[in-house]
This record gives sequence, C-alpha cells and structure tokens, in this order.
Amino acid sequence: MIGCATAYFAERAGLRTVVVEKRPALATLTTPVATGAFRLQFDNAEEVELVRESIAFFDELQTGVDLGLKHQGYLFVSRTAAGARTQGELVDAQRQWGLTDVELLDGTEARRRFPYLAGDVINARFRQGDGWLEPRRLALELARSSGATFQTGVGVTDFIREGDRVRGVSTTAGPIESGTVVIAAGPLSGPIATRAGLDLRLATVRRHKLIIPDLPQVPRDAPMTIDFETGAHWRPAGSGAHALWTAPAPAEPPLDDVPTSSSFAFGLLDPRSDHALARIVPFWKEVWTSSRLQWWLQAGQYTYTPDRRPLLGPTVVPGLAVNTGYSGHGIMGSIGGSRRAVDAITGALSPGANPFRPDRPMEARSFDVL
Repeated sequence: MIGCATAYFAERAGLRTVVVEKRPALATLTTPVATGAFRLQFDNAEEVELVRESIAFFDELQTGVDLGLKHQGYLFVSRTAAGARTQGELVDAQRQWGLTDVELLDGTEARRRFPYLAGDVINARFRQGDGWLEPRRLALELARSSGATFQTGVGVTDFIREGDRVRGVSTTAGPIESGTVVIAAGPLSGPIATRAGLDLRLATVRRHKLIIPDLPQVPRDAPMTIDFETGAHWRPAGSGAHALWTAPAPAEPPLDDVPTSSSFAFGLLDPRSDHALARIVPFWKEVWTSSRLQWWLQAGQYTYTPDRRPLLGPTVVPGLAVNTGYSGHGIMGSIGGSRRAVDAITGALSPGANPFRPDRPMEARSFDVL
C-alpha cells in the first residue's frame, strides 16, 4: 500500500519512479490482512490532518473506482467511569482541532442509536464520517494510475553507495541507479535500512484479524464498534464480520509468512475472556454458542515507532528516504503520509514543517487503542 502510494505521488511530482517488490504480486504481505479502516478520532492534531487528507482522497477516487468504501462510522464504547471521562476529554480536544462532527453520547442515547449495546455502557463517542474500504483495491488502483514502473518478483540485495551517499540498489535482476531511494517496505523496512547503516527504531508486532463469513446477528449498517477499555473491536464485512484486538504484544522479527493462533479467536469470542466482544455487545454470546459459527484467521505485523507516528522523508543517510512506521495506521495514513514523504524529498515540505521527519526526537507513547 505505502509503496504504491509513494509511487503515485512521486510520479505526480515529476519523478521517474521504479518500485521493486520481491513478492510475485503487489500488496500481498500486510495490505490484504488490514481491516482497511479509517478515522479522524485521534489524540493529536497532526494525525487528524494527515488522515483527513487521505479520506478526502478516498472519497474522490471512489466516484470513479469501486473501493468498497463505506462511511458507517466509528463507535468507541466505555463501561467504566474512568474511560467515560477520558472519552469526554478526547472529544473536547478533537473539537479544538476542528473536528466538530464527533458526538459524545450518554449510555441511554448510545443504546437508542445502537440497540445492540450492553445495558452497562456509560458513554460512547461516534463519528459518522469514519469508516473502511478494501485496502488491496486501493493499492492496485494507485499502482495502475501512477505511471510508475513496477518490478515484481525482484528482491533488493544491497545499496549502491558513492561515499556516504546512496546512489541506488542492487537487486536480483541487476542494479538500479537512482537519485533517491525510498524504503516503503512495511515490517521489512527496518532490516532493509540496516543495510545502509540506519537504525529506524522500528518494532514489529503481530496482529490478527478474525474473519467470520456468515453472521446474521451483525447489523449490516453497524459502525466499527470498539470497546474503549480493551481495544477489542468488530465491523460488518459482507454477510459476516471482521473482529480484531490490538492489545500490547511483544516485538518479534519481521516475517514474510506470519503464523496465526487460535487463542486470538477464543479471546474475542469466549464471553469469559477479559476482552470478549460480548462485554459491550451481548449478541456475541449467542454467536459463541451457535453451532453455525465458523471462522478463519489472518495475521500480519504492525510496524511501530516509539511515538507511534510514521517516519516520512529523507533520513540522515544522503540519498535515502523512508515512508514507513505507521504503527497500525498505514491504510488510513497512506495518502497524507505518502504525499508528505514525497514533498519532503523534493523540498516542497521543509524539515521544520514536517512533524513526521525521521530524525525527530521521539518520546515513547503507549499503544493507541486502535
């Protein structure tokens, strides 16, 4: 996804672009495992603006290409007094950043609007303009319309250097010389950067997606529904649902094939779990006991930076730039982030105006709920 978006904006900036992908097809590692969701309900103004640009782009592209785009909203639900207070504080901050269409609902109003919610829900925040799309459709459309050259089944083996400067890459199909090399390799970005002597301080963490193909209990018009206290969430998908959980997990080496674990599915589906979907939506108890319940799992890896924000633009290694480290927000941040990365490379965006520059000071932040 990020490689395709980088190529799209690089070509529009007048840069002749070659994308090298070692897998036999584009967008087949992390992109198809993503849930494809997007939101503006962030805890900082910079990411609100970055994703706002992406959503505007998605809407415009959807007029001519079916991206499977749906604005069914994000609904964050709280069952504790502390969580409810934090939700209110977030809405106040978001309104100061110009995000005036986020609603803060008390428990009674939340259940009236979304009758499937549990009786002990204290409050909820909702934004109708949030939603989701089909991420691989988006990636392949960007590739198609970019005008860039794509080389699939070709792996990068090393960097071509002239003194301290990167001048291109060596690949399994031969050398490619270039004025600028951009690493946009998702969870594989860190190991590639080390070949140029660059430590990007990236941590790769496994994330699962639970896919239930047939689930009549799920309202087709439901929003992305999130337990604010645990981060467990689900959304409609076809005739069923996708369900996810993004609790902290240990870092692991980047993998080309990420294994799944059935314990992830049980953690979401078993009502006895401390992060069960049934905590905030009782119909998931019925789902758990149904003899018709079938599911499968996918797994990919998030690429986290210490401050949970992407790395966009030139690095301290001359001739080497990055577009990576989206920390779970790669689809929703892809357009705004890739445009900024290219603008930083061309000089249209100065380092001082780029809050996501790779050499910025980074203070560790806790995991975002999504």
